[in-house]
Amino acid sequence: MKKYIKNNLLKFTSMVTGILMFVSCSEDFLEPDALSFFEPETTFTTESGLQATLAIADRSLRGFWIHYNGAYNSVPIGTEYVFSDMAKYGKTDASNTVADYANTIIPTGTFSVGINDGIYLGYYWEEGYNGIKYANTILTYIDNVEGLDEEIKNQYKGQAFFHRAYRYLNLVYQFGDIPLITKILEVPKQNYYSTKKEEIIKMITADMEKAVEWVPEQAALSYSGLVNKAACRHLLIKCYLASGRFAEAEEQANILIEGSGYSLMQSPFGTFDEGGNPDTWEITRNVIWDLHRPENKINSESIMILPNGGAQSFLYFMSMRIFGPFWNSGNIITPTDGKRGANRYGLNHADYDPNYDYTRALGRGIATISASYYSQEPMWIVNGVEDNQDLRHNSEVGNWVNMEDFKYSDPTSVDYDTNFRMFDDGGTLIAKDTIRDWFDFPLYKIYLHDVENENNPSSSDFRGATTGSTAHWYLYRLAETYLLRAEARFYQGNVAGATSDVNTIRQRAQASQMYSTVTIGDICAERGRELYLEEWRNVELTRISHCLAMSGMPDEWGNTYDINTWDKQSGTDEAGGSYWYQRIAHYTLYNKNPGGIVIPNGTKYYTMDKRNVYWPVPNSAITANSEGQLSQNFGYDGYDPSIKVWDNWVDAVADEDNIE
Repeated sequence: MKKYIKNNLLKFTSMVTGILMFVSCSEDFLEPDALSFFEPETTFTTESGLQATLAIADRSLRGFWIHYNGAYNSVPIGTEYVFSDMAKYGKTDASNTVADYANTIIPTGTFSVGINDGIYLGYYWEEGYNGIKYANTILTYIDNVEGLDEEIKNQYKGQAFFHRAYRYLNLVYQFGDIPLITKILEVPKQNYYSTKKEEIIKMITADMEKAVEWVPEQAALSYSGLVNKAACRHLLIKCYLASGRFAEAEEQANILIEGSGYSLMQSPFGTFDEGGNPDTWEITRNVIWDLHRPENKINSESIMILPNGGAQSFLYFMSMRIFGPFWNSGNIITPTDGKRGANRYGLNHADYDPNYDYTRALGRGIATISASYYSQEPMWIVNGVEDNQDLRHNSEVGNWVNMEDFKYSDPTSVDYDTNFRMFDDGGTLIAKDTIRDWFDFPLYKIYLHDVENENNPSSSDFRGATTGSTAHWYLYRLAETYLLRAEARFYQGNVAGATSDVNTIRQRAQASQMYSTVTIGDICAERGRELYLEEWRNVELTRISHCLAMSGMPDEWGNTYDINTWDKQSGTDEAGGSYWYQRIAHYTLYNKNPGGIVIPNGTKYYTMDKRNVYWPVPNSAITANSEGQLSQNFGYDGYDPSIKVWDNWVDAVADEDNIE
């Protein structure tokens, strides 16, 4: 009997022809007969069929960062930041309840089934399980491929384990207890039960132990961007942390940091990109700027990248548009005569002035995702000092942009060529929308060369990476490994060791302030400084919440967490909840204004519930599973603690063949 790639429960999309994503002078593409995907037994009796499936899995990783909704106004990774301490939804011209998550995130709501107002909850569910499907396809059919020696077969298995584990680790910290699927079934199955997240973590940890053994080092692989041994080890560290196996996590981090040939970049290197317009905004070359230029992302610190370049495989990444402030909004006016603060002009416009070409230098932001106050100022305070020497927060070298660094550019204004101000001389707010229009930001992270608009002298709409651009992104790099080891050491009570690891990252950033001792909050802050738009911030904070509960260690406010209750609380008051929620309560505007926030476009509501530590399992998945019953998360409609949940992953796997 033929086996089905499609699974009705999870609404998997059909398999499409894979394009192998590589960084090389001549890109190679695997193009198997598309019709063969309707005959899995035919496709997956060849090594090229396995390679094509791995290529699709590799390619799909980029979608979690770069997939856009057609209008270039949002990308999935922004959702991970909106549900964290570092950002909020910024488009204040959207509905007044667009960020009222405590009241609008429900299992049957639009947020849970697709892309809604730039929020991608349903997308994460669908694409997470798509990636699992790709991995399961390889693992199901690989033994049908004749002629593969055991070493090559294990390499493919290990790479598939990586893809499956990567998706599952993220899904369990987004959606909690979820269905465990490990194979392609002979007939559709509609009688799934959820599996406890701890058990899924246990399974993927065992898989990643094999992957570390089987997958080659990057040097033995033909191309960058493929799953390699170091990437597997890095993911295994996270799995060990999520399992509460902190000593083993530290041991693996030691191997990766000290014995795998990787090292932090310490000085400028590679190709220097002087930025969009040095006349407007000058970049003084430095290691942090060079580290984040797409052309330089293959380096001694890079563990695994997400290749994004070339005509055949390129995906637009509107980083400057989505994550930059709406600096030329009519809500930002001159303090004396009330004129528009700054304008956007093309090169051939009569009023173009290269000294005020902010659109090329800093991007045409619309602030779909707006930085939180915490990520602009408090996150950078160490030892009571806002560390502006830190290269990641340094406007003198051009890496960081403060709104006050802009200058009024209308030559008819009496305020021409003076710096932007939030208030006039009388103390009246003249930057009317401080959610969307006014926030400081790390240019070194969001700046991508917009080739398409650069070639159009009439354009004033520089958005990020467009056709002809390069936009490679980091999946993992060694700086995070240090911070994962800091966590592992902290949970074991080795605060001195944790402090040393955090300070290593700070020293590379040339920060002026070093820690004498760190809290878990300091480790999270350093992750925010170093890994903005690289880490899945919401997932990582939830994972850390789980680890903190397992360890019994206190947070920065002295709270400890019960492993049985940390993720089973509701409410919008400041007390209780998970560590994730405590960071929301302390560091964001969520729940601070019950009557809403008044801005020029009306009143906006920003709320977050303790239960939002997990997103609801989509009702569409629950109802499609007509012969079984999936578990819904605490606090959401449909939650029932009496519903059967697999508490042993082996039993869940054994039940996959039960289709009655």
